[in-house]
Amino acid sequence: MRSVVSRNYEKIVAVDDLSFEIGAGERVGFLGPNGAGKTTTLKMLSGLLHPTSGEATVAGFTPRHRAPDFLRSIMLVTGQKQQLLWDLPPAETFELNRAIYDVPRAQYDATRSELVELLGIGQLIQQPTRTLSLGERMKCELAAALLHRPRVLFLDEPTIGLDVTMQSAVRGFIRSYNERFGATVILTSHYMDDVAALCKRVIVIDRGRLTYDGSLDALVRELRPDKRLTLRFTRVTLRADVEALGGRVVTCDDDGAVVQVDPHSVRQVVERALSSLPIEDLKIEDAPLEEVIADLFARSAKKDPR
Repeated sequence: MRSVVSRNYEKIVAVDDLSFEIGAGERVGFLGPNGAGKTTTLKMLSGLLHPTSGEATVAGFTPRHRAPDFLRSIMLVTGQKQQLLWDLPPAETFELNRAIYDVPRAQYDATRSELVELLGIGQLIQQPTRTLSLGERMKCELAAALLHRPRVLFLDEPTIGLDVTMQSAVRGFIRSYNERFGATVILTSHYMDDVAALCKRVIVIDRGRLTYDGSLDALVRELRPDKRLTLRFTRVTLRADVEALGGRVVTCDDDGAVVQVDPHSVRQVVERALSSLPIEDLKIEDAPLEEVIADLFARSAKKDPR
């Protein structure tokens, strides 16, 4: 059969000529659609995968050498995998990690106390892991991952599957850890609220290639400079009256409307709305970050349609 059948193979380059530099203490969002190469990049930076070409250095180390001092300085946390022992309390995993990383007892006790306080898990770490909710487990996962005080955090979807309250709690903790210890944070997430709350800078890749590296605010201004005017009415209002304000009506119903407005016309549109419509509440925002990133992906696809 080998002589008769011929297979066609397609070579997929997961990460293609990707170059960037991140300074100590930065919080950077690492974004891209599914299959863009984000997790592959993080695995290379953490030493789990070896790049076929090019070089990578993290905190002065070459990741693929997996030097003990390098492994003590980093941590890769993924929202879809766990290190906690299922039938034992998280406190037992904490002790195991203390031994693995050879953390001095005094430093371990101080760090554990600080992490427990920051995350609010004092009552949880003595319960069997299987009895904890997903959000509670994720908090304990973060504590277990940070007991050796890593200088570099690779966070791959750390809030996946969590409810809004738990997402906010995890974001607050990541920010606090970064500020207290000066740790560098590289965050991948499909929840744009995570990125907006934590990262001033974003690196965006698509099909393994860099498409944007810079300020998140600058990206929004470049791709979606228009403002979103959200109106809430005290009574039913005709769509024609909303259209008369100027701008493009995104949505309009009995309760309110959303209007896309040129940034230079915001003041005039607001004045018209307040004088001519039954306004109960009014809010001015940038375009949703999800739409901005989607526009960037679409622009990248047009440039590189492979």
